[in-house]
Amino acid sequence: MRDHRSAATPDLTRRGFIAGAGTVLGVAALGDRAAADAPAARSGVAPAIAPIASGARVPVLVIGTGYGGAVAALRLAEAGIPVHMVEMGMAWDTPGPDGKVFCGTLQPDHRSYWLRTRTKAPLNYFIGFPIDRDIPRYTGVLDAEEFAGITVYQGRGVGGGSLVNGGMAVTPRRENFASVLPTVNAEEMYSVYYPRANAGLGVGAVDPAWFESTPWYQYARVGRKHAQRSGFPFVFVSDVYDWDYMEAEAAGTVPKSALAGEILYGNNHGKRSLQRTYLARAAATGRVAVTPLHKVTSVAPASGGGYTVLMEQLDTTGAVVATKALTADRVFFAAGSVGTSKLLVKLKATGALPRLNDEVGRGWGDNGNVMCGRANHMWDPTGTRQSTIPCAGIDNWAAGGAFAEVAPLPTGIETYASFYLSITANPHRARFTWNAAAGRVDLDWQTAWKQPSITMARSIFDKINSTEGTIYRTDLFGAYKIWGDHLTYHPLGGAVLDRATDNLGRLPGHPGLYVIDGSLIPGNTTVNPLVTITALAERNIAKLLPTDF
Repeated sequence: MRDHRSAATPDLTRRGFIAGAGTVLGVAALGDRAAADAPAARSGVAPAIAPIASGARVPVLVIGTGYGGAVAALRLAEAGIPVHMVEMGMAWDTPGPDGKVFCGTLQPDHRSYWLRTRTKAPLNYFIGFPIDRDIPRYTGVLDAEEFAGITVYQGRGVGGGSLVNGGMAVTPRRENFASVLPTVNAEEMYSVYYPRANAGLGVGAVDPAWFESTPWYQYARVGRKHAQRSGFPFVFVSDVYDWDYMEAEAAGTVPKSALAGEILYGNNHGKRSLQRTYLARAAATGRVAVTPLHKVTSVAPASGGGYTVLMEQLDTTGAVVATKALTADRVFFAAGSVGTSKLLVKLKATGALPRLNDEVGRGWGDNGNVMCGRANHMWDPTGTRQSTIPCAGIDNWAAGGAFAEVAPLPTGIETYASFYLSITANPHRARFTWNAAAGRVDLDWQTAWKQPSITMARSIFDKINSTEGTIYRTDLFGAYKIWGDHLTYHPLGGAVLDRATDNLGRLPGHPGLYVIDGSLIPGNTTVNPLVTITALAERNIAKLLPTDF
């Protein structure tokens, strides 16, 4: 048996790591033994929690603790610059009464959702019956933020989206990169920044031999068989799960996480979230502090230089228990595509940052997300045991504009169903605008704009159904509803690079303000976006450090 190392260990297992970052499977070797062995890396405890005081002055404030913000904090700290991070969500470092930090997918409780009194599961029906349930209002880990036409799922807590995503860490194919970030040098990204991001994230891949033998990926093997019989390329994709740990889960020698159905509301053990990689390494520098449960409401030029930042301190019911004002010499907006876009649109419209340009709020997309299920024959069971970490997909991007994750449906019973999350080349882009009458930011997305995504996904699944003699499931998203077209897991854009910002994320007209998260990417990455967000942040901060700091 392999030794089951902690997150972000650099040593190569007998599986090895895939080397070519220019392919859809491209990853690099992992980094930094010291970071991996730090207590925060082992336990997932949020790093350097230190509530900020009103009246403080900090050299750098990072708003948000997701992928872009974690990269900025680490690299600035390594350069000797003190950094303070503020996070709207919780630290997620304290077990609940059940001894676990996060609750399970099938038993959502108060820890599951951000300030809701009823769950809003992405897949909210099963066998035609609604499965959402009432829960106590709490600052839970998953936000189902509702706009007209779409629900956007986002992570809430120190670590951002890394807490709640499936961890699929996919580098876009080189030939697709020009459509993702057209003004960024592809050679630099694929030779330097994608490998750097994959190393920092602790990306690895499932052992092919174990994949073939384990009952936990029977559902993926069925998906492979159906894809290949219809002539579609089936590809393994890398992930930020500790695959050695998962094998130990299967052997029964460690507590189960991915094999206990944990994914949607956090993962208690094996996942390499940012708490165990970038943020743990940032904490190890001694120059990064994090203040959770604080929501930034304003950023405006300060009379003595820098920026006055106003924020609200929240309790776990979402109530405001204090307001604070501090000064930051420089501010990085890293609150995610939705959070950053909403804040910048508000600040421009209300006059706090009047010199922001008219591109702020534009270019937002859903990464072409659409979900569906297929009803398989009785001789094609997908298994009662299903790992919640996807490790494979169907790549029909070149021919049909769709890349489909073969996703788990971890109900604990045999469903005879294959489930998929597709990423498609949907061309529609929405805009955030300030609604002065309501005092909020709106998004003008329309549900009808999902139709191109459905058409592109059908380029895969209509053919598979025809080949296999199967049909679509109609009981997963409502009565007789085939497509999950009401949501996205992958919000992108709203402060697009070289439009709302310059080529490195600087906000024109306001020196010392930067954007460094998924809002820089114009709506689509052709695959799961976490590696591209991280790599772009690595690129931008590497170029900003010698010029701006």
